[in-house]
Amino acid sequence: MKKKADAKTLWKLFLSMFVLSSCTFGGGFVIVSLMKKKFVDEKHWLDEDEMLDITAITQSAPGPLPVNASVIIGYRMSGITGSLIAVLGTILPPMIIISLISLCYEQFRTNEIIALALQVTRAGVAAVIIDVTLNLAGNVLKAKRTMYTVMMLVCFVLVAVFKVSAILIILSCLLIGIVDAILVYKKEVA
Repeated sequence: MKKKADAKTLWKLFLSMFVLSSCTFGGGFVIVSLMKKKFVDEKHWLDEDEMLDITAITQSAPGPLPVNASVIIGYRMSGITGSLIAVLGTILPPMIIISLISLCYEQFRTNEIIALALQVTRAGVAAVIIDVTLNLAGNVLKAKRTMYTVMMLVCFVLVAVFKVSAILIILSCLLIGIVDAILVYKKEVA
């Protein structure tokens, strides 16, 4: 459903990404939940399956998750221009914030109030990451494919108990997903 790159759509896209990026503390996984709420639940620009696909693609692609997601969502909304506008909206807030903090880094580093505020923010970030995890796990269970459920549980155990690298897990799941897609395609064609 790629739309023409009109100014109104581009402005909404830029503003949405700018606000999300401005309010995201804790890295890429936090923004996934916020993007789902904004683009699936509120704006209805994407459906839940598309957001799940975007999440999978952005996590397995190199680079920052929010920027990767911006490229895909922007392209989905308004083509290449949409991608550029979405990325700009995503990268501007952290660039501005980091630039301002760098000007007074020593005061930030030693200020007890700021240190306490950042420590409290971690609790909120953990809650949002748990929310994202439960939503993604729920979507895997909704697919009603035993293989996906088993893969999810095995991957969790490999990471949590055996400390297997997340990169190895993602690449292995990607390979299994490609093989599964080929087998499903061959079955449908036959």
